[in-house]
Formats: sequence, C-alpha cells, structure tokens
Amino acid sequence: MASVVLSEAEKLYIVHGVQEDLRVDGRGCEDYRCAEVETDVVSNTSGSARVKLGETDILVGIKAEMGTPKLEKPDEGYLEFFVDCSSNSPELEGRGGEELGTDIANTLYRVFSCENSVDLKSLCINAKEHCWVLYVDVLLLECGGNIFDAISIAVKAALFNTRIPKVRVLEDEEGTKEIELSDDPYDCIRLNVDEVPCIITLSKIGYRHVVDATLQEEACSLASLLISVTSKGAITSMKKVGKGSLDPESIFEMMEFMIQSTREASRNKMAAVLGQYQSSAQFPLTSTWDRTESRQVTSHRPSEDFG
Repeated sequence: MASVVLSEAEKLYIVHGVQEDLRVDGRGCEDYRCAEVETDVVSNTSGSARVKLGETDILVGIKAEMGTPKLEKPDEGYLEFFVDCSSNSPELEGRGGEELGTDIANTLYRVFSCENSVDLKSLCINAKEHCWVLYVDVLLLECGGNIFDAISIAVKAALFNTRIPKVRVLEDEEGTKEIELSDDPYDCIRLNVDEVPCIITLSKIGYRHVVDATLQEEACSLASLLISVTSKGAITSMKKVGKGSLDPESIFEMMEFMIQSTREASRNKMAAVLGQYQSSAQFPLTSTWDRTESRQVTSHRPSEDFG
C-alpha cells in the first residue's frame, strides 16, 4: 500500500491533534472527507462507477457474462473480483501490488458474497447449467488513504448501475435448451443494493480512533478495524489490519460507534445509489457528499448509451 514517511515530530503533532478531536485537515475524529460518486463512467461495461474520497480515486467496472454455477450453489450466480493497484505508484508494481490487490479482492469477496448481501439467486438463468457471472474490476487510480471504504462505495455504486439483459430459455421438442438474450437496452435486470454492505475503517491513533484516515494518519496508526455494515446497522464482517493489536475495550468501543453512526453515514454517502433514485436509473448520476457541511448535491445527465 502507498505510504508516506513522517518525522517523529510530525507523528506526534498528528497524535496530539487526534487526542483533542482536531485533525490536521480540520476534521473531527468522526468526520469523513468530501466524497464524490459518479456512475456510468465506462461505456463498454455492464455497470461502472468512480468514487473520489479526498485524494483517493477509485474506478470500478463490472462485466456480466454467462457461466456455469458453482457445484456447491447450483441455483446462484457469483461475483469475481480483480484489483489493480499498479497504476497508483511505482512501488506497487510487481509482487507488492499483486499481494495488495489479492488481499483487497479477498476482502471484497467476503463482504459482497455474504448471505443476504447481493441477491445471487437472481443471477441464476438455469439451475446447474447457466448463470450470470459478474466480473468486478477495481482500478486504484490514486491513493490518499482509506482505500477500503472508497472501494466498497465504488463497488456498491457500480452494482447499482449494472444492467443485465433479460434472458429466455427456449426448449425444443428434443429437450435441447437455447438461451435467447433481449437486445432491448431497457429490457434488463437491475440488482437490489439496499442490503449490500459498505466497509467502514476505524484507525486507532493513540488512545482514540478516527474514520476516513489520510495517508499521514495511517502512518501514525498501528492497527485498524475494517467493519462491513448494512444501511440498517447490521455488521456482516470484521477484519483487523496493521501490525499492531487492538484490546477488547477498543474493539467494543469501535463497534458501538459503528452501530450509532452507520445509518446516518450510509444514508448520506450512498443516497445516490439507493432505491430513491431507481425511478431514474437509466441515467448516470453524479453525487457529492460532504459530511462536515452536512450537504449533498446530486445531478443527472443524459447517458450516451441511451441517446
């Protein structure tokens, strides 16, 4: 992961500021940076999104292709994740970038493939024979800290934007089955993302924790807790990252904060990709959310795909 080198004086300044609930950029410990969410940004995909969270810039594209269901889940489709970090920094080229990409992809698979997250049964075309496979490609354009949160928002937005052609299974007199895809761009399936979780990372700095840490703040944190949570406040998974340790009291404190604040955070950050916009889902949208100022601006623009 991209990192910065700080002097001991700089680290001490950041830690002391966090203790006083005043971070270097003026935010409090529980404040996010301005987040921009834009969907339908890549024309040759089934769905796409771009998220800018501070200086972190993430691009996600999703391709829907037909495949064969997995043996253990014959009546479901599935998701495959690929994460490319090499374009962000020369230090992430080669094995370092591959290891980071694999770690992020495995985390995304656990978060988005959990039960009651994405409706994988809706991706099944013909049990045991055909299903939709969603290939989710994540490109880390720029890393300004807190990449897991930004990536999870981008994936959720891209899933919301994904259009899957409707399919008919035709069977002739001999029992041979044929797949017929609709060529009408409006005749498609849209995924319900209401229960799709987002990742919120809490970084322990000194004796307090912060959300949406910058690269400089991450350099001062020995351990962070990744929590995937739904808009209703249900925690679906947790993961500790970093070389340091977290005591039980800190973990319970982080979970309590998460339960209290997740509904507001999810509503504000993800309003642009939730059901209230489904009536105009054929148009790409751009949303900017600034928690510090408690405001959100969302605008629609005509899509080139729909003329």
